[in-house]
Amino acid sequence: MTPGALPDPPRHGEGDRAQRGGGGAKRAIRPEVALARRQRRKLSLPEVLLWQRLRRNALGTRARNQHPVGPYVVDFHVAALRLVIEVDGQVHAAPARIAHDRRKDRLRADNGYRVVRISAAEILQDADAVASSIASLAGLPLHQPAAGPPPRSGEDLSVQPRTDQE
Repeated sequence: MTPGALPDPPRHGEGDRAQRGGGGAKRAIRPEVALARRQRRKLSLPEVLLWQRLRRNALGTRARNQHPVGPYVVDFHVAALRLVIEVDGQVHAAPARIAHDRRKDRLRADNGYRVVRISAAEILQDADAVASSIASLAGLPLHQPAAGPPPRSGEDLSVQPRTDQE
């Protein structure tokens, strides 16, 4: 190459843009995503037992384990049902941790998620029963109808005009 001449254009994806097989900077990922990926490799025994029962459409929809929801990583997440399942070990019994968990649950509930907390001891005792109870809970609608008779629509109301002849 002579001085002042332009270099040859990059070939086969060798440019500075990230392309398939090319160079360039790696995509930056959110810290929650990186944490979730690390936590998927280090599941506790109760989480493994429950995951084995929830993973293959046991709830009728796809479940994810160690999934970021907002600024936190949840143990199990069912996006279609807006359901978050947390497995709580002994550390969650500490008063400071209870307050922290309540704040996280309130944030999730404010964003439309239903949060289910299950103790690790329950899963270790009978993981199948816990999975079936989650499946039955997943079948329930998110908003329960109010108690009493169902509301009637305007067409079903057969209000007859009152006449003075009656």
